[in-house]
Amino acid sequence: MYIGRRLVLSVFVLLGLSIFIFTLSRVIPGDPARLSLGPMAPQWAVDQLRERLHLNEPLPVQYVIWLTNAIHGDFGESIVTKRPVILDVITFFPASLELVLLSTIVSTVLAIVIGAISGRRANSWFDNAFRLFSYIGIAVPTFVWAIMALFLFGYVWKILPTMGQLSTNIAPPPTITGMMGLDALLTGNITAFLDHFRYMLMPAFAMSIGRIAQEARILRSGFIENLKKDYITAEVSYGIPERSITFKYLMKPSLIPMISILGMDIAASMGGSFIIETIFNWPGFGRYGMWAMLNKDLNAIIAVVVIIGAFFAISNIVVDLIIASVDPRIRMMERGA
Repeated sequence: MYIGRRLVLSVFVLLGLSIFIFTLSRVIPGDPARLSLGPMAPQWAVDQLRERLHLNEPLPVQYVIWLTNAIHGDFGESIVTKRPVILDVITFFPASLELVLLSTIVSTVLAIVIGAISGRRANSWFDNAFRLFSYIGIAVPTFVWAIMALFLFGYVWKILPTMGQLSTNIAPPPTITGMMGLDALLTGNITAFLDHFRYMLMPAFAMSIGRIAQEARILRSGFIENLKKDYITAEVSYGIPERSITFKYLMKPSLIPMISILGMDIAASMGGSFIIETIFNWPGFGRYGMWAMLNKDLNAIIAVVVIIGAFFAISNIVVDLIIASVDPRIRMMERGA
C-alpha cells in the first residue's frame, strides 16, 4: 500500500515535470527544426522537418504525441550526436551512475563514522574541528572542490589523473553494464579496474564533500538529541558498555533523519554531475546534458530533465522503504491505516 501510493505520486510528479519542461522548450526563442538542420539549410527542408516533428500542431497535441513516443522509449533525435536520444541515454547514463554510486558509498560511510564520533564526543576537539569542516563543506560549491582537487592532486602533486576514464595504454573492458569499473571486474580485468578507479577518485571526492558535511552534521544532531532520552540514561545507569549503547540503542534512531535526506542527496549528486563531469571531461550523462543545453538540443534537454526527475523519484522511494524498515513507528502507522 505504501509503495503503491509513492509510485502513483511519483508518476504525477514526473507528468507535471514533463509538461513544464516540454512547454518551456517550445516557448523559448528558436525554431527546433532550424536548429536541427543548421542556418544554411533551405527553407523547404526546414518546413518538411517541422511537419515530421509535428511542430505545426497545437502545443497540447505536440505534448500528447511526445508523451506517447516517450512512453515507448522514443525521445526523438539529438541534433548534437545525430542519434536517437534514448541511445545516448543508454550510452552516457551508466558512467554518471557509477560516479554517483561511488560518491554515495564514500559519503555515507564517512558521514556515519564522523557524525557518530562527533555526536558521542560533543564539544570535544574532534567535534569542534568537524563543525568547522561542516560549515566550509556546506558553504563551498561542489565545483570549487573539483577545481581544488584538480589543481592539488593533478598538477601540484601529480598523483591522480585529471581527465577521462582510462589511460590510453590500457584497453577498455567489453561493455556489459556501461559502468567501466564494474565491467572490468566482471571480465576479470583488474588492471583496467584499478586504473579506472584512479580516474574516479577526484570527481567522486568533489561530489562527496558537501554530502559528508551535511549528512554527518544531521547524524551528530541525532546522537546529541537521543543521548538526552530517558532510556539512554537508564542504560548508562545499568552499566551497559558504551560501545553497546552506541551501536545497539543510539545508532538506529539517530540514523533515521540522515537517511531521510539521503535520497535527495543522491539525486542532487546526479544533477550536480553536470559541472563535475565537464571539469574532469568525464563522458557521462551530466556532460551530455551540459552540451545539450549549450547547443539548444531540445529533445536531449527534455530527456535529461525527465530522466533525472525519475532518478530523483526512485531514489526517494528506495530511501522511504529503508526508513520504513528501520523505523517501527512507520510500519505501525501503515498497519493502522
